[in-house]
Amino acid sequence: MKIVVLPGDGIGPETMAATVAVLQAVSKKFDLQLDLQHELAGHDSLKKHGATVTQALLDKVKQADGLMLGPMATYDFKDEAKGEINPSMFFRKQLDLFANIRPARTYAGMKTITSDFDLIVVRENTEGFYTDRNMAAGNGEILVTPDVGIAMRRITRDCCERIARSAFELAMQRKQHLTLVHKHNVLKITDGIFLEACHQVAKDFPNVKVDDFIVDAMMAHVVRAPARFDVIVTTNMFGDILSDLTAELSGSLGMGGSLNAGTHHAMGQAAHGCAPDIAGQDIANPFSLVLSAAMLLRWHSQRSKRDVFAHAATCIENAVAHCVAHGQSTRDVGGKLGTRATGDAVIAQLMKA
Repeated sequence: MKIVVLPGDGIGPETMAATVAVLQAVSKKFDLQLDLQHELAGHDSLKKHGATVTQALLDKVKQADGLMLGPMATYDFKDEAKGEINPSMFFRKQLDLFANIRPARTYAGMKTITSDFDLIVVRENTEGFYTDRNMAAGNGEILVTPDVGIAMRRITRDCCERIARSAFELAMQRKQHLTLVHKHNVLKITDGIFLEACHQVAKDFPNVKVDDFIVDAMMAHVVRAPARFDVIVTTNMFGDILSDLTAELSGSLGMGGSLNAGTHHAMGQAAHGCAPDIAGQDIANPFSLVLSAAMLLRWHSQRSKRDVFAHAATCIENAVAHCVAHGQSTRDVGGKLGTRATGDAVIAQLMKA
């Protein structure tokens, strides 16, 4: 399996180094023959190539089996004419990574404000209110006058149907329960299309229980009783907000794995930002990126029909859970280790699997 590795900005190089070490260890243990190809994106690429991402990099990613993208300083990249392109948006759009899969669960050894839960948010990833990716050319946000702005929300039946199908397929692998999240009481046309598409796809999955919640009510329900949910599917912006909430409810945004997946490509990506204020201090939590790498291995297992990659992914996830439960982690999740030592702890546990 060939994986392009882009360390990123801020804490990205540190957390990616720990993640690469875990991937190398699991590759050796299970003979995965991972080929990790290190490239540049973000500020480093901007300095060297004049752009945060390049066509040559995209070509390499398309030829690989997967991509690991470290946290990027996306807020710094404001002018695409100067090469300041949001790498996350760029790859999601260019590779048609239409599904953002965001698991969230509680861990033994971590304090949380909720009861135990284990759920997954499935977020549509290519349209909606995200104006940097919902137009073929130009931008979906317009400054009409200095005091008037308009943002356009694009919702298409095709995109709704494919994200719904991805969510139903995932629900079939779990508890056969899918929750649709929307704002149909206000966004009657666009969320109407979303709900119609979901219910149409539901006909192909008669064994899946389907319910739906208005997004603002959903936020309250998921805080009060997250265990009542299993797989949740929603549109882009609602999914962005909801998945960060569920990750934080698990104890820390640093525990949130994230996979951006399409039909032919997938990208593992930490759920958090690049945190420049703590960069270089060896205190950043690498678990989000490590868990995202595990998700990438599982995605490849499904595509290649090679169960060993799924087994390796499960071993990584179990090793992370063990480390959290025994305090072998960074301070934000109850431990006392640094970034590198936390990665080493995961590797040590992997070797026992």
